[in-house]
Amino acid sequence: MTASSTLTVAARGRRGFLQDSLARVNPRQSRAELRFGLPDDRSGWTGCDEFLRTPDAFTRWHAGLASWLVDRYADSPDRTTAGYVMTWYLWVPGYLASLLFHHERRVPSLRPADLAFRMASPRPHPDGIAVLSPRFACLPDDPAAGTPEATVVPDERALAALLRGRFATHAARFVDVYGPQVRLGRRMLWAAATDVLDTSLWLAGRYGGAEDEGVLDAALVLGDGPAPFTSGSTLRPVPDGTWTRRRESCCFHYLLAAGQGTCESCPRLARKPGGPKALVSPGDCQTAFSG
Repeated sequence: MTASSTLTVAARGRRGFLQDSLARVNPRQSRAELRFGLPDDRSGWTGCDEFLRTPDAFTRWHAGLASWLVDRYADSPDRTTAGYVMTWYLWVPGYLASLLFHHERRVPSLRPADLAFRMASPRPHPDGIAVLSPRFACLPDDPAAGTPEATVVPDERALAALLRGRFATHAARFVDVYGPQVRLGRRMLWAAATDVLDTSLWLAGRYGGAEDEGVLDAALVLGDGPAPFTSGSTLRPVPDGTWTRRRESCCFHYLLAAGQGTCESCPRLARKPGGPKALVSPGDCQTAFSG
């Protein structure tokens, strides 16, 4: 490498490869603002690590959500608020990692200390996700390979395993903190983590105009056996040429007396004789993946 090209790479590294990735990925979806670092106005932003270390953080989130549910449905059962928050929190690391993996073949740090999110109002869901560390994993042919920010792994299977492991580590911290506060059970919490990862990879492909590639990514990331997740990818084609999947977790929206009743894709119905098979399309869940 010449001196000139070395300086070019060094300058490029200072601007931030991951920051550039986020700038490219952000306009390819519309569910949340994706950014590197926190803005000057940090109103509504909370670090994931700070959130998990604050004893009453989830209590306050439940209270805000309960108020919104009462305004909209005149009701706020505890399991419904717990189910919404369960999916919404896991969506932060899962959705971010899925988009970067699908579009950039990069996996950022998913440590709680390296992520933050912004809470929307009046519906208190995360509508912004910030990456706080410039470090990421990538493939050998990535333009950033060999720079201080990048950790190179040998192939896509290794990168997928790294994504799965980093997300599972963050999810495990969440399960340990959140589980004792709610009446959902560890299996339901890990089922939600499974749904978030599978659906996020699917959505990444769909938003990018290559749904089949998102499906392949979901199979790659979840394909080496479920533990600690509750299944591999459950995506499968349907006759109209699109895709569907079997949901693992429940949003508990059905407990709202003034809601729309049980979702057609509810896994509770799938366990009943003659019930549907809990097949879902992106956006039909009442929580994180609704509009």
